[in-house]
Amino acid sequence: MFDLFSGLPLAVGFSLALALALVLAFEFINGFHDTANAVATVIYTKAMPPHLAVFFSGICNFLGVLLGGVGVAYAIVHLLPIDVLLNLENGRSLAMVYSILVAAIVWNLGTWYLGIPSSSSHTLIGAILGVGVVNALLGDLPLGTGVNWDKALDIGLSLIISPIAGFIVAGLMLLILKKGFVDSKMHKTPEQRRAIDNKKHPPFWNRLVLVLSAMSVSFVHGSNDGQKGIGLIMLVLIGIVPAKFILDPAATPYQIQRTYDATLHLQSLYERNANVLGDFLALQSTPTPLAPDFHCDPSNTPSTIQAVRLSLDGVHTYRALAPEARAQMRRYLLCLDDTARKVGSLKVLPAAEAADLQRLRSDLTITAEYAPLWVIAAVALALGIGTMVGWRRVVITVGEKIGKQGMTYAQGMAAQITAVGAIGVANLFSLPVSTTQVLSSGVAGTMVANRSGLHNGTVRTILLAWLLTFPASMLLSGGLFSLTVLALGM
Repeated sequence: MFDLFSGLPLAVGFSLALALALVLAFEFINGFHDTANAVATVIYTKAMPPHLAVFFSGICNFLGVLLGGVGVAYAIVHLLPIDVLLNLENGRSLAMVYSILVAAIVWNLGTWYLGIPSSSSHTLIGAILGVGVVNALLGDLPLGTGVNWDKALDIGLSLIISPIAGFIVAGLMLLILKKGFVDSKMHKTPEQRRAIDNKKHPPFWNRLVLVLSAMSVSFVHGSNDGQKGIGLIMLVLIGIVPAKFILDPAATPYQIQRTYDATLHLQSLYERNANVLGDFLALQSTPTPLAPDFHCDPSNTPSTIQAVRLSLDGVHTYRALAPEARAQMRRYLLCLDDTARKVGSLKVLPAAEAADLQRLRSDLTITAEYAPLWVIAAVALALGIGTMVGWRRVVITVGEKIGKQGMTYAQGMAAQITAVGAIGVANLFSLPVSTTQVLSSGVAGTMVANRSGLHNGTVRTILLAWLLTFPASMLLSGGLFSLTVLALGM
């Protein structure tokens, strides 16, 4: 971290520092914007005092970021093809990064101020797509070259399916609780509990489940949403100072050897299955040197494997490679990984070979898809501290304004447990989802299952915010990017 700015021109160093500050500001805002959803039920049901709820939620968010890995982070990074970042001049890279961050921050602050549970994930992804599309338009390039549309489709499906699943599963869970515990006090609202039982807090076991599930929501929120901040910082570092971060500068000789060996094993695996992969991978062709601006294509696989082997032979540290060679190596590795993903999707390999292919993909990208510890720690701190402020506006919306009646303890438990499950599954598949959407739709599902009815005005506002977030953030970031590029003549 300490040599991050060494050797950089003053203007680039200042711009890099500002970009990193904006990313941490986004994560801080994300903390109090989204964590309000994570603690809404536990605060509204009086299971925990607000100050304790947000404090422990902040700690759980912090731990979630530290322990969550980087799979979701690179799902965000790969929304923009790596060639887009590498081929941009510093000025345009900065304009792209600032446009993404400013658009995301503006929309998040606006919806938080209005107390609307909108999605930070939608905002960030929409902002990235906006600058990618506009960058392609300004360069007279096909739209397909500006955005990784396959990755965007995967993420889009996860963002669509997760709230629908949250609505259905939470509603079904509540029905099961109502069937299994007909006369239980868990079906009372906090107001009914006070009026009928003269008690302020939920029954002990209900309270325990509410607290544990709320903290679990905070943990999985940190592990999913925190990774989006990690991805943003890596986007900044790769875009502005690629020579230092295009590959892991701290990669050990063992990790580099694993990458080298993975190409050998990958070649052997393909050759063993040449009868079904030979034409797709052009295995019969003679490997030839790749052009510097080559495009990733399965037919280039033999040449790409040869290029990696020649470039990494005898290399024990990436610092031994020139910056241009590191950039090419990243292209090679990500291209081989992308082709391996396509091979896996063909469903033509035996189960054992398919499992080996997945392990080889991990070895191929171990030094290309990484995050320094200081990046993870900085995002964890920003998200954890942000969690502890600004929660009140959204708590009231989630607890009282989605349904026509207040939330019961059972509804809070069902919505939170569903959110933990949905976000946890998304983490396993390295897919970003929206904590806001999953939890709010879970609450709505329990309201329908409880026949409480939905507050049409609030639901309409939330749905409108969800529908507008993608196009609004795309227009904001794309507009800012195009204005900056045109104004500065980049």
